[in-house]
Amino acid sequence: MQVFKIHHPYIASDLDEQPVVLAMGFFDGVHLGHQAVLTTARAVAEEQDLPLAVLTYNQHPSLVFKKQPQPFKYLIPLKQKLNLFEEFGVNRVFVVDFTSQLAALSPQEFVEQYMVGLHAQTVVAGFDHTFGPRETANMQTLPLLAEHRFEVVEVPRKMLVDEEASSTNIRKHLGQREVTAVNHLLGRIYTTDGVVVHGDARGRQMGFPTLNIVTPENELLPGDGVYVVEVLLNNQWYGGMAQIGYNVTFEANRAKTLEINLFGFHGEVYGEHVQIRWHQFLRLEAKFAGMDALTQQLLEDQKVSQAYLAQL
Repeated sequence: MQVFKIHHPYIASDLDEQPVVLAMGFFDGVHLGHQAVLTTARAVAEEQDLPLAVLTYNQHPSLVFKKQPQPFKYLIPLKQKLNLFEEFGVNRVFVVDFTSQLAALSPQEFVEQYMVGLHAQTVVAGFDHTFGPRETANMQTLPLLAEHRFEVVEVPRKMLVDEEASSTNIRKHLGQREVTAVNHLLGRIYTTDGVVVHGDARGRQMGFPTLNIVTPENELLPGDGVYVVEVLLNNQWYGGMAQIGYNVTFEANRAKTLEINLFGFHGEVYGEHVQIRWHQFLRLEAKFAGMDALTQQLLEDQKVSQAYLAQL
């Protein structure tokens, strides 16, 4: 898969002139709604015997238009997004830097430069896709702006039971600790990254040694609590249980941490990069009377977690 990084204005001669089927969107999460766009575009590309291309952006467009909480949190980093595109059979990806200069393009100028200019024979996007002001740059106005130079395929809303597969809904469920609902809308297990660092080693004293994980500041974690997880460490997946919280049993006003107890793993792996699959919420963080009470709860958490993982 070829990846072209584009900063506006781009030099046309730097890009391949071969016609493509172009799927468009930010694709944060690459959830089932996004997958419907990619699947549709792939079918069109196969029918027309053309490469499948994706146009996406290096950062969320909202960062250009208004003040956002910093750091801005994404459902998946760009690297993971590109890996998923490749799994869907995408041949090339145009990653465009979303800047004020790009945002200043009129809808017609955007069509000329980023659809016609990228040699799209067919443009595929979701029903709610916009490429400028919502009133004038949407999937209903695009056929008029295309002026018969390329076809337009609009992919309808993807509903699961009574809920739309959307990044907004996934963010809401993550904040509410509903990771099973998140995984349902994604069509896969929600996965984040991290690096193993030193902690207080208190878990080891209780017989539950933990990996202390620092996660990228722009990746979105579920809400605070205890979860069933799997961790990819040194090319092997381990089951475990994770806590996002403040270790309130031992002292107040601690910084938030992510700690994971891996089942059947013992060893020092500081500095190793890991991936974390979030399977199920177990309970909220609680303050216990002491180490013994906490240990008893951890034994119960372990039992429930291992039973859940055994069913996978």
